[in-house]
Amino acid sequence: MVLNEKIQECIRKLPESLQEEMLDYLEFLLVKAQREDNDWSSLALASALHGMQNEPDLYTLSDLKVKYS
Repeated sequence: MVLNEKIQECIRKLPESLQEEMLDYLEFLLVKAQREDNDWSSLALASALHGMQNEPDLYTLSDLKVKYS
């Protein structure tokens, strides 16, 4: 039996009040997983940019402006 099916089977066996509690817990886990994903993304970005603040600027704002002729 697949894990998803096992989870669903166990939840079906619970009384409704505990099913509501299980739903609350699952929603908590989803928020926690999202937060951890965001934390890892922030860490990856911080790691990628580490030390760049000491590098010289290669471009100025005028380099980024579109020139029309």
